[in-house]
Amino acid sequence: MKDLLEAIVRALVDHPDEVQIKEVHGDHAHVLELRVAKDDLGKVIGKGGSHATAIRTIMAAASGKEKKRYILEIIEF
Repeated sequence: MKDLLEAIVRALVDHPDEVQIKEVHGDHAHVLELRVAKDDLGKVIGKGGSHATAIRTIMAAASGKEKKRYILEIIEF
């Protein structure tokens, strides 16, 4: 899931080298903490959160195969 998220986000941003993803394992869910450059934050979130919602939808669809729940947190540098 981390690789999928990284591929999607790197395609959206202007500074792909600054994309960092940290995975935190929990009992019921896995949290993916996404950090991007301050200039790219708006591109990842999108107008009205449209890009973030779409990314979360793709993650939910892909996670069904793994029988795990993933939560995406977008963190500003």
